[in-house]
This record gives sequence, structure tokens and C-alpha cells, in this order.
Amino acid sequence: MFLLNGEHRHCVDVSDRGFQYGDGLFETIEVLQGKPLFLDRHLKRLAEGCRRLLIPMPDSALLEQEARQLAESAERAVLKLIVTRGSGGRGYRQPEQIIPTRLFSLHPYPDYPLHFQTDGITVRFCRQRLSINPNLAGIKHMNRLEQILARAEWQDETIQEGLMLDSQDHVVEGTMSNLFIAKAGNLYTAPMTQCGVAGIVRGLLMEFARQISLPLFEQAIDQTAVLQADELFVSNAVIGVWPVKRLEAQTFSVGPLTRRLQDMLNAARMAEI
Repeated sequence: MFLLNGEHRHCVDVSDRGFQYGDGLFETIEVLQGKPLFLDRHLKRLAEGCRRLLIPMPDSALLEQEARQLAESAERAVLKLIVTRGSGGRGYRQPEQIIPTRLFSLHPYPDYPLHFQTDGITVRFCRQRLSINPNLAGIKHMNRLEQILARAEWQDETIQEGLMLDSQDHVVEGTMSNLFIAKAGNLYTAPMTQCGVAGIVRGLLMEFARQISLPLFEQAIDQTAVLQADELFVSNAVIGVWPVKRLEAQTFSVGPLTRRLQDMLNAARMAEI
């Protein structure tokens, strides 16, 4: 199901700069019982992305209306929102008049096994590196070739996620998720100031940590620190929190800190309904 600029159609103009150059942004939103969860947070991140890319932000009230319209019939689904700079001819120069394209699409919720949340997942390190670019760090722009190449590194269905490093050997995030490590009662996650995506659930988990006075540090993380963690988990807006039970040859237990943050996130999700 699609909603393109407010109309039920799915054919985007081939001159659209999203198609031509990846000149745009996207949000991936969980839908539960007909409600798009944490929609205000997604729209806030979208607005920041539009500001950074110099794309006029579509009216937030209109986006909210269209999101709820498309989601209302779905028990559980994934709602994707794409905003591009619109059409503008050939070349990198922006058109003088920018008319953004907005596209909502509704998709079935992935058939993830429950044990990914309860027992944890297996992950690996990726060879593909993340490029350093502070101007694009944090936002969810459409240029995701690094993640695509990283995800192409394995076909083993027993591995659910890959962890990506930057060019300075810092472990930043997963191909589709943010990474947290717990060590000696502290919580650590990489800063999203040089590369990476500042996930909606990442932000929520950081707020939860502060609410329960859990020491939280945004700092550079290397592979040794990850492998020596007491607890390890990944997060995004669709999967929630998945504990990591195995990384390369290292095994991890699903610890109490991970469970507590999972419970807090689930409570926040229910409060959105």
C-alpha cells in the first residue's frame, strides 16, 4: 500500500532526485494496532535531516495525518516514509524551486522469531567500513551503499546482524541497528557525530538509562571493548532490542541491564497505542 504526495499511487517520476542521486531521507516506523509508534520522534529526526540537506520539510501535521491514515488498518506492520528533494533535471545543482516528494509505503512486519528477543542473536564484524562525514552523521539519508555492501558479506542464516567499524577502527553500529555494550554496571554506545545513524530507539534507551540513573557514556568503542563486554545488544525501531548471544567466537549472557531496558521500551511502546 502506497501514498505518494497524498495520492494512492506508487509511480515516482524518473527525474526525481531520490532516484537519480539518493537525494533524500527516510524513516522506518513500527505500526502496532493501527498506530505508528514514536511518530513524533521520527518526524523530529526527519526535520533535522531536511535541515541538514537543505530540503524543505513537508508539513509535519500533514505527514502525521497521512501516516495515521495508512497505518490505521494494520494490526502490525512497518511504515516507511521517504522524503526527497523532488525533480530537478540533470546535474548536482539543486533546482531553484524545490518541491519535495513524500512517499509512504506500508509493509508486512518481518517474521522474526521471538527467541531473537528472549535468547539473543549471533552477530559478526563486517569488513566494509563506514565513511567519516560529520555533515551526514546521525541523519537517515538515502545513501546506504555501505550498509548494503556490509550486509552482502554473509549469507549464513544463523547470523542476524553485522557490526560496522569506521576508518579509525571504532565500532559504530550494526548494518541496520545501533549498538550498546554494558560493562561493570555502565552503559556505552558510540557517538553519532562522525558517521552512523542516531536511531529513534537508541535515543529512547539513552533516556531510560538517565531515568534509572544508569551511568551512560557516548564514546569511541573498539573491538576489544565490544568483545570484553558483560552484555551486548542492538536496537532499532522495528526490532526493538535484541540481545547478542554470540559475536565471532565470543559468547554473551542476556543480562539484567538488557532485560530492564527491554521492559522499559516495551512499556513505552504500549503507551503509544
